[in-house]
Amino acid sequence: LWLGVEWDNPERGKHDGSHEGIVYFKCRHPTGGSFIRPNKVNFGVDFLTAVKNRYALEDGPEDYGKEQIIIIGKKPVETIGFDSVIKQQSHLNNLQEISLRNCAVSCAGEKGGIARTCPNITRVDVSKNLLSSWDEVIRIADQLKNLVVLNLSENKLQFPSGSPVLTGTFSTLKVLVLNQTGITWAEVLQCALGWPVLEELYLDSNNIFISERPSNVLQTLKLLDLSSNPLIDENQLFLIAYLPRLEQLILSDTGISSIHFPDAGIGCKTSMFPSLQYLVVNDNRISQWSFINELNKLQSLHALSCLRNPLTEGSKEAQTTRQLIIAKIGQLKTLNKCEILPEERRGAELDYRKAFGNEWKKAGGHQDPEKNRPNEEFLAAHPRYQLLCHKYGAPEDGELKVQQPFMLKNQLLTLKIKYPNQLEQKVLEKQLPGSMTIQKVKALLSRLLKVPVSELLLSYESPKMPGREIELGNDLQSLQFYSVENGDCLLVRW
Repeated sequence: LWLGVEWDNPERGKHDGSHEGIVYFKCRHPTGGSFIRPNKVNFGVDFLTAVKNRYALEDGPEDYGKEQIIIIGKKPVETIGFDSVIKQQSHLNNLQEISLRNCAVSCAGEKGGIARTCPNITRVDVSKNLLSSWDEVIRIADQLKNLVVLNLSENKLQFPSGSPVLTGTFSTLKVLVLNQTGITWAEVLQCALGWPVLEELYLDSNNIFISERPSNVLQTLKLLDLSSNPLIDENQLFLIAYLPRLEQLILSDTGISSIHFPDAGIGCKTSMFPSLQYLVVNDNRISQWSFINELNKLQSLHALSCLRNPLTEGSKEAQTTRQLIIAKIGQLKTLNKCEILPEERRGAELDYRKAFGNEWKKAGGHQDPEKNRPNEEFLAAHPRYQLLCHKYGAPEDGELKVQQPFMLKNQLLTLKIKYPNQLEQKVLEKQLPGSMTIQKVKALLSRLLKVPVSELLLSYESPKMPGREIELGNDLQSLQFYSVENGDCLLVRW
């Protein structure tokens, strides 16, 4: 007697299920199959056996006395309370969170056994097991009336082909992880009828192709993870664009390269993804700034993660790319898990306004609002530019001079240095490199003033913003980072 198996990893097999011309079974891969003896196969255990193997002690608490005597050195020591620890560990009905990852769970087991033994479980990890059908999952979950989190990743599951019978099995389920289960989008929508309060759905690595709009399901969803599904494209995203509560969308490693919201023109907001606050598009093929421009159309976007894309991994410095993204997406508060402080936003927007000022003028931009008519091409490439001119004023001609070749003297800033709390100190004038860090500025001032570095507090004023003082709070950032310019005044306190 031989059994035919198809391996998850086709490199482990030898054939496609055929032997000497006879087809015994069929494989998806020509080398995915093997014949093996039944005694070499693990058919798995039921859910409750796996729980007991991992969480219960073989000997019950009745085998332990209330008190035990142990010898430490030469003295007998009485131990009290060991039995209560054993009871606590062996009383499975107190368990609320369990992990049975890689425990060979294949079925629910005796009907009602789970409900009798561990009914209070709320979080279950049964990833990388031998569960083979959604029906078996239902038989387990049906006995866990308080189930909130369920991880089924890496089980090769058969999902129902027709509409599932609604039993209330998943009536409390909020988080469902189905990574590497082989589920299709049509199966997601069928099963989702039974997930009335689901908030987080993880569908990583399933070759998902979004084929239809979820019209009456997934309406409570707040997080959707579609990572590592290389068939996803922007047209499919439009089908999930009206999920009313979707706050987080994870699209890492999908190969996505473009996005466009056709319902919103330049400077307008899209009606798509109305609640989306956090978007993750790491490890993709994003190479055009138009992708970032489009994200500014999202109504609620506050956080973006956009690492390891051609756009961000190119020849430009990482800091420059970061500044451009910040300037292009006005409501962004966090970029790549790093908070955007008001000073950084101001610096990024001023630098952006200055960097593209000459292009703006060539395209028809003008300091006089009545003559300011930049062409459509410029506005499409820089949709926030007009707004930044309104916010900070149109760039002056002096700001737009073509930069001279890089030389140290061209990078020096002439700054006044004042001491608001020590009026007797003479006002100094110093030339400092724009690339100089705040830490090094403090070290220089410490030597000049004979004051410890740790006591110095720095800020600056600009004639362009009378009455406003900007703190130089991050020692590792440069003067340029804070947009300190020629003629500005450093304020030093201690």
